[in-house]
Parts: sequence; structure tokens; C-alpha cells
Amino acid sequence: MTRVPSPYLVALDVDGTLLSWEEEPPHRELISDAVRESVTALRDAGHHPVISTGRAVLAAAPVARELGLTEGWLVCSNGAVTARIAPDDPAGFVVEDRVTFDPAPALRAVLDGIPGALVAVEDVGLGHRVNAPWPEGEITGRQDVVPFEELAAEPVTRVVVRSPERTRDDFHDLVERLGLEDVTYAIGWTAWMDIAPQGVTKATALEGVRRRLGVEPWATVAIGDGRNDIGMLGWAARGVAMGHADDVVKDAADEVTGTIDDDGAADVLRSLLT
Repeated sequence: MTRVPSPYLVALDVDGTLLSWEEEPPHRELISDAVRESVTALRDAGHHPVISTGRAVLAAAPVARELGLTEGWLVCSNGAVTARIAPDDPAGFVVEDRVTFDPAPALRAVLDGIPGALVAVEDVGLGHRVNAPWPEGEITGRQDVVPFEELAAEPVTRVVVRSPERTRDDFHDLVERLGLEDVTYAIGWTAWMDIAPQGVTKATALEGVRRRLGVEPWATVAIGDGRNDIGMLGWAARGVAMGHADDVVKDAADEVTGTIDDDGAADVLRSLLT
């Protein structure tokens, strides 16, 4: 059966896939020329690059601008928020979909089980409510320090947990001990955990974007490096893990590209243009 030509939907993780950081202060975010040029070429060829990140929409929209994307979609907060790039809007984006959950049980479990943990609940498009001030640059937007009652007062899209003195492996052990239920969680490269509504992942939001765009299922590609990318790597017809990803991420992918230092994402994007 001959396939009718179709534009690709290409889901792009941000941190560790498109973007790295300077090792020396001030630790600026870096996007290589090769990545920027390949995203531009993909867009100009009529395909759909879609930012797909654990970042809040406030932190994802500047990445889209840096890449020169003036239209398209942002999957944020690990799938709990879907936004449309809108340069004419003062915020630069319009939130089209959000999925929320009651944060109270997870907040209680975390604060009881991890003494001294920093927690934040996302106020979409504004910032976060937090139990104590977070280090500069770790979360985006306004930080409002509030008591537990205000953290847990209403449904939210995401709870973020940070425990700087613990390792990522410590966090995996803690999650098992805390017995978090009725939520989806993802643990980052450091002792950082995102808690989202049950069943919500980057993959669930990307499927909604695919349907909106009318892209064929076989024309989906995803590139990522973190454990929160495993779902979208399995969702895509072509799931690509970055070369520096954990083995569990690589095992979930169809193929492995180069590391971020090798511009592995750019290599994948170029392959879609040949």
C-alpha cells in the first residue's frame, strides 16, 4: 500500500535534547546552531515541530521563540497543559487544554515523608504557589509562599517536589515508600519530581495535538532523553532516544541518536528532510 505524503509531527523534548547549559556560571541555556537550523528547516518544509516538555508553559514559550517558532503547539507540564504559540498574545501563547487533579493527598504524603522538601503547585501562565522560596531559576514565573491550605485549596495541573540534599535514586526509593496513588509522577535528572493527573503524560497530550493537526499516526516522531519521555517514545511511530539517556529510556525507543554534545537531535531532524 502506497502512503500518501503527510507532514510529520515531531515531538521535541527540551532539556537535554534541544538545550544544554553552560558548566560555568551564569549557567546560561544553550541551543546549538545545528539544532536551531534543523528545526527551522523542518518547519519550512511544512512539518510540525512540537515542543514537548516537563517545563511550565511560561518556560517553554521562550524556547519556542529561541527556535524561531511563530506558530504551532506546546505540550507542557508533562502533558497536563497544551498551549498554542500565539505571538500576538501578550503572553506569547494561549492555553487550549489543561488537565487538573486534587493535589492534597500527594502534598500530604510528600511533606510527611520527605522532611524539608520544597513543593510548588503550578498556577498556569502565572507561576507557582510554594511552601518556601525556591532557588533562583529553578521554577519560572511568580513565586507566592503560602500555607499548606492554600497549596491544596483547588485542583492543579502539576505539583513539583524538590529535595536538594537527596539524589535521584533516593527519590525513586521514596516514591515507592510514600505509595503515591491516583497520580502520574516523573523523576528528573536530579532529586526533582513532577506529579501530574493520573494517566496524563506527554504522550496523551501529543495524541490530542496529532488529532488537531490531522497528522497520520505513522508520521509521528519523538526525541527525548529523560524518563518522562518514555511514554512519548512509545507513542511515536519513530521514537528516538538521545545518546546520553539512561538505558531504560533507550530500551523504550526505536533507535538511539548521538548525545546533545553531538547534536543528536539535529541529525534526526535532518533525516526527515531527505
